[in-house]
Amino acid sequence: MRSELVTTLKRRATEIIDGLAEHKEPVLITQHGQPAAYLLGVDEFSRMQKKLELLEGIARGEKAILEGRVVPHADAKKRMARWLE
Repeated sequence: MRSELVTTLKRRATEIIDGLAEHKEPVLITQHGQPAAYLLGVDEFSRMQKKLELLEGIARGEKAILEGRVVPHADAKKRMARWLE
């Protein structure tokens, strides 16, 4: 992963942002030698958001199973059929 100083970002923002689309990886921005922020391209951010939503859905499903909030497969098919109408 590429790393840039916050002062470099201030001076070369357009160049660094253009590089996000080309390199397809985040840029770590440091301030006073410490990590301060990540700069991501729009496509990369959208991809990460979709993955996060999927993982959150899986976690909710696993929690429902552990809590016993489940229905038989046949009932689930009927509910889904009504929902998809």
